[in-house]
Amino acid sequence: MIKGAIIGLGKMGLSHAAILGGNQEVDFVAVCDTSSLVLDAFKKFTAIHTYSDYKEMIEKESLEFVLIATPTRFHYPMVKYALEKGLHVFCEKPFSLNTIEGEELLEIAKTKGLVNQLGYHNHFIGTFRELKRLLDAGVLGDLVHFMGEAYGPVVTKEKGGTWRSKPEEGGGCLYDYASHVLNLVQEIIGRPVKASGSQLKSIYSKGVEDAVYSSLTLDNGVSGLLSVNWSDETYRKMSTSITVIGKNGKIICDATEIKIFLKEPVKKEGLDKGWTMKYITDFAIPVSFYLRGEEYSAQIESFVDCVIHKKQALYNSFEEGLYTDKVIEMIIEDSKNK
Repeated sequence: MIKGAIIGLGKMGLSHAAILGGNQEVDFVAVCDTSSLVLDAFKKFTAIHTYSDYKEMIEKESLEFVLIATPTRFHYPMVKYALEKGLHVFCEKPFSLNTIEGEELLEIAKTKGLVNQLGYHNHFIGTFRELKRLLDAGVLGDLVHFMGEAYGPVVTKEKGGTWRSKPEEGGGCLYDYASHVLNLVQEIIGRPVKASGSQLKSIYSKGVEDAVYSSLTLDNGVSGLLSVNWSDETYRKMSTSITVIGKNGKIICDATEIKIFLKEPVKKEGLDKGWTMKYITDFAIPVSFYLRGEEYSAQIESFVDCVIHKKQALYNSFEEGLYTDKVIEMIIEDSKNK
């Protein structure tokens, strides 16, 4: 078993705690948070050691890895401290609010040979993996256009400020919502190298954007659109989708299904001309513990396996997350050019 701990016990941190607690390969020994209410619950109902200072926790516990699920502005000092102490690190997304800091963290992880992974969980959803496989197989022929979208009801009225309303803490639709879409696009279709006509729109929030729109050009020459809005009440929860158009048809993919339209059949894939529908039940990644969707457990199980076997994760490395941060900065800069 490998010994690990969690820093940050908000919604994601508590979810990760449940997943780690059910993992037979992990000795989950400690948690750290500033909330005495949450820590008291761990003290009362578990044998897990509790801390309010992450440095003290890392110093006192003989850890092999740490999972960091704090607001983004804390990622840099916490990740850096853990890496310098020789710990493998899983960190929630986005990676950093400053790509210079992100570059430094990546270099430390590479120099020390430490496993590093970020919480872009969509890469552990089977339909998105199938989309990448089909594109790599060339079923659409030459690509023409793409659309990356995400909508949800996070901010639906004017209200008091939380970390989500503070850009210096990683708040705003761009960092919190659009980063997921950008990360999917860069790893499935191509890496954005140019942003044009970018708009960061406030609807209810003050100080941060509630919607993000941008025209992106990828490193392979394909162009497309980003459309993200976390103030859309027509959705019950976050809904993310990728549409890709090629000379031979179109694929529309989300977390539950993948719809394929082909002008000509692709026999090697068993795909006929016209529409083919496939569902997540055909592609879901098997996990030993299911919570909130198999993707959350799958990403942690993948990280744990990488730590055990001392190999870098195939998905969501610091390098990939750093590039997403660079695209975010690209969109921010472009939005200023009006």
